[in-house]
Amino acid sequence: MSFSNYLETEILDHVFGGAAYTAPGTLYLALFTAVADGETGSVTEVSGTAYTRKSVAFTVSGNTASNSAAVEFDTAGSAWGTVTHVGIYDASTSGNLMAYAALSSSKTIESGDVFRVPAGDLDITLN
Repeated sequence: MSFSNYLETEILDHVFGGAAYTAPGTLYLALFTAVADGETGSVTEVSGTAYTRKSVAFTVSGNTASNSAAVEFDTAGSAWGTVTHVGIYDASTSGNLMAYAALSSSKTIESGDVFRVPAGDLDITLN
């Protein structure tokens, strides 16, 4: 996953600028059907019946953070489109996009489908 400009600025300001950054208490996984510019948050989030961002927790080991539990979205009550990317936000609605990534393969979500991310499948790595 790549960091958004928002998170990059917050981290740089925290470490080098002396302005304290408080990590959000809860992080939320969002699904995207398009990403024009993830760094600036120019994305198209899924919309459709029963879609809401889902909370996600991470465990850090070395230079990688991975989701510590599976994340399961509610059963789609309508077609959500083709999910191409995921993103991590600091709020359940609106908020700041913190990190984003393309899926290894896109997934079309039809009415009745459930989108799941197994534990350990979301990795954020710093090099």
